[in-house]
Amino acid sequence: MQYIDLIERITEGESRLSSAERRVAAAVLDGLPGVAFGTVAGLARSSGTSGATVMRFAEKLGYRGFADLQAAVRHELWDNLRPATERIRLRPPHDLLGRALTAELGNVQATLGEVDPASFETAVRLLVARRARIHVVAGEAAVGIAHVLAEQLAMLRDGVIVLGGSPVRVAGQLANAAAGDVAVVIDLRRYDRWLVDAVGVAADAGLKVVTLTDGPLSPFARGATVGFTVAAEGVGPFDSYVGALALVNALVAGVAARLRAGATKRLDRIEAAWRQAGALHLE
Repeated sequence: MQYIDLIERITEGESRLSSAERRVAAAVLDGLPGVAFGTVAGLARSSGTSGATVMRFAEKLGYRGFADLQAAVRHELWDNLRPATERIRLRPPHDLLGRALTAELGNVQATLGEVDPASFETAVRLLVARRARIHVVAGEAAVGIAHVLAEQLAMLRDGVIVLGGSPVRVAGQLANAAAGDVAVVIDLRRYDRWLVDAVGVAADAGLKVVTLTDGPLSPFARGATVGFTVAAEGVGPFDSYVGALALVNALVAGVAARLRAGATKRLDRIEAAWRQAGALHLE
C-alpha cells in the first residue's frame, strides 16, 4: 500500500470537511499514537463527535475506512523507528546538501515551534533552583548534546553533574541524588535500556525529570515533570540531533537570563582564569 502523508491529506482536504469532521482532524493530529492503537469510539469521544463522523472523515481523506486510516498512522510511526541498518539501504536522495538544509531547518522549526511556553518556563525554573543539583544523562548517541548542556550550565551555576559510564556507575551516582534534584534526560528512538531503568529510579527517588525525546511513544515521556518533543529527521541513515541542540541552546539562554547577575560574575571569574592560564589562543 502506498501511504501519503496524513497531514498533507488533511491540509488538502480541509475545505471538504464539515465542522464536526474538522474536530476529528484536530483530535487525530493532537494524538497520533492514540489513533494508531485506539478505536473509532475512542476517537469519537476525544473529538466530541460520533463514530459515523469518524468514518466519514476517514473516507473523505481517501481511506477505505478507519482501519485503513489507522494502518497509515501506524506506518508513519513505525517509519520513524526504523534502525540505521534499514535506512542506509534506501536510495540516496539527489542534492544531499539541499535536502540536509531543508531537513535541519525543519527539525529546528518543528522542535522549537512546538514548545509550550508554560512548559519552557517550568523547565527553566527547575534548572535555576539553587538547592537542586542538576543531573544530566543521555543515551549513547546523545552524549555530546548532554555534555554541551552540562558544561554550559556549569558555567552559570553550581551543582551540575553529568551521569555516565556503566549502568552500575550511573546507579551509584543516582544513589547520591536527593528528592527535589533535577534529572535532564536526552534520548531518541531505539532507547538505551539502561537509561530507561535509570530514569525510573530517578523518578522514584523524587527527582524532577525534564525530558528531551522524540514524542509521546517514548518511555521517557511518561511520568516526566516536563517534557519536550525533539524532531530528528535525518537525511542519511542516522537521526539528527540539530533540533535537540537548538532546544538545549534555548534552555541555557533561559537559565542565563534568570541568573544574569550571579552568572555574569561567575563567567567573569572563569574568563579571568582562562586568561591567566593562557588556555586560549585569542589572536
